[in-house]
Amino acid sequence: MTEATAVPLIVLSTARDAVEAINSTLRRAGQPVHCTWLPALRDLGDALTQLNPQMLLQSAPMPDELEAAVRLRDKLAPGVPLLVLAAAPLDEAQMADAMLRGAHDVVTLAQPQRLQAVVQRELQAYRTARALEATLKTANVARSQLETVLQRSNDAIAQVQEGIVIEANPAWHELYGLVEGVVGQPVMDLFDESTHAALRGALAACQQGRWSDHALRANALLSDGTVLPLGITLALGEHEGEPCVRLVVPSRPREQLAAAAAALTARAEPGALLQRAELLRALAERLAKPSPGGMRCAALLRIDKFATLEREVGASASEEVLDEVARLLKESLHPKELVGRFGGTRLLALLERGNEQDINAWSERLLSRVQRHAMRINDKTVSVTCTIGLSVIPPAEPQLDAVLADALESARKGASRGGNQSVGSTRADNDSRVMSYDAVWVKHIKAALMENRFRLVQQPIASLQGDDPGMFDVLVRMIDPQGREVLPSEFMAAAARNDLMKNIDRWVVGASLSYAAQKKPECLFVRLSRDTARDDSFIDWLDNHLKSSRAEPRRLCFQVTEETGAAHIGEVKNLATELRRRKFRCALEGFGGGRNSGALLETMPLDFVKIHGTLVQGLTGDPQLQQRVRLLVEAAGKLRIQTVAERVEDANTMAVLWQIGVQYIQGYFVNQPEAVVLSAR
Repeated sequence: MTEATAVPLIVLSTARDAVEAINSTLRRAGQPVHCTWLPALRDLGDALTQLNPQMLLQSAPMPDELEAAVRLRDKLAPGVPLLVLAAAPLDEAQMADAMLRGAHDVVTLAQPQRLQAVVQRELQAYRTARALEATLKTANVARSQLETVLQRSNDAIAQVQEGIVIEANPAWHELYGLVEGVVGQPVMDLFDESTHAALRGALAACQQGRWSDHALRANALLSDGTVLPLGITLALGEHEGEPCVRLVVPSRPREQLAAAAAALTARAEPGALLQRAELLRALAERLAKPSPGGMRCAALLRIDKFATLEREVGASASEEVLDEVARLLKESLHPKELVGRFGGTRLLALLERGNEQDINAWSERLLSRVQRHAMRINDKTVSVTCTIGLSVIPPAEPQLDAVLADALESARKGASRGGNQSVGSTRADNDSRVMSYDAVWVKHIKAALMENRFRLVQQPIASLQGDDPGMFDVLVRMIDPQGREVLPSEFMAAAARNDLMKNIDRWVVGASLSYAAQKKPECLFVRLSRDTARDDSFIDWLDNHLKSSRAEPRRLCFQVTEETGAAHIGEVKNLATELRRRKFRCALEGFGGGRNSGALLETMPLDFVKIHGTLVQGLTGDPQLQQRVRLLVEAAGKLRIQTVAERVEDANTMAVLWQIGVQYIQGYFVNQPEAVVLSAR
């Protein structure tokens, strides 16, 4: 420590010898000091003000002199330690008397080690007290600034502790149309019941520091009883020294609000739905691009017996009913899916889901929700049903007009059967084009296998426990002769119909073993088709490739669908047993989609189950479905089987899954597939 950083001390003493002795004693102990000698008590006031000392030593003071020094210290430099420097050691009673008069301790030059220890102790205590005071001051300033921000912010902000609103700014009250405050109310009372599960999960995750900057979609219950969809960000905060969660509804710039209002007025459409011309343009643009995965389907919705409803409630009120059904439809969709008014009282949506089972599950949930939803229209309670016409869109060169015609015909067919049902177009399944379609793809698939024109891609699996698990789902892509990527949705159906799945599976497994040996991921999830799961020769083939690749088996987890496991339980159980014997891991995907999912957990040796995407995608607004998934997760947990949720598309679903206890998630919300292998082997 240099002289410039030496500790400033004041020594109040009639003789200068004490100053030199203190300076020498402390420097030998490694504590450089800068001593200022004051021969008279009358100079102490100015010295305390000008020197900013960290310690005051008073040599052999009389009781009245000590008390006078303490009064000046307390007035001008409170907290600065004052030590009495005695000429000779004092007894306990004398030391106690000095400390009662305001001294921090009593020291002597005759005991230099004690002098050094006491000075070090008092300096450390003084610095700690100053640091604490500065921290508290900074915290108070920050708190004051935060209060100002909260009160003046255009963002609507509320702070929540243990589910109770403890603070809300004027913008929050204005958003809700409230005159009285909301402090002390349960936060759930401010939101529609359909939002509760997601909000509870997000609050709990945020409280534990496991919530990133995801925007939560929530339906606010305003003071006039209307429901307002909001986008809410959550962040950890602090209120009076205790942690809290801050809910923020970002304000939109005035020009954006004006533009949005003008757009809504121009469209005259509820809930920012696309009008017919915009919808058709958007559909054409979307269908011109290949689907990133899964299947596409056009869903046309019409309210049953709308003419009768219109006569009963009037034209204006019937439009409110249509608006409300449109809102329910839009809430059932993923953020990237298209929806709009198709004309008259018809609504049209473009679904992009994993498979046909996902689409059927979506339509059943929407039909049930519309039927159960009671609407208050002109002091009347109105309930309606609807019919949904479905038209699955072929992956190769889809014709928009043909797709829409199929959806319309399906909707008419459902209405003629009494409504409140979904009807799918089966024309593509019965069309002779399937055979010619397969013939083309079989040729392409065989050529790609011969010429090694397949590629692996990985889709990250995220942990809801806060750590990076290093786990990936393995997917496959075909590369056509021109070097363009071909998605599985275009060729897998043809491969399955023409006994080519085992060939593709073996390519994928071989490439995955090579990748695992080179990159050493924590776990790669590799799908096996039904054909491979039943193939007696697969294990021998795997043993040979495992030796040549030198991959660690624990880095691969082979997965089959629950449907395959249930239909071929003996063969799949034997396969899983052999894989586990070789230290591979095993999983069931599509878990929960069958009638007796729990029984498979007891039967098969498993490390993971992947919860079916149809359950996950309808989770946020369905308490019964949430309970069903919770029971599946609990059953798996009892057997130490870890759970992964498939096809997670938004933060709301993630929040509900976190609350239910699911450990991992995958889907486009986590990340889109990424290329990991440029050449197979």
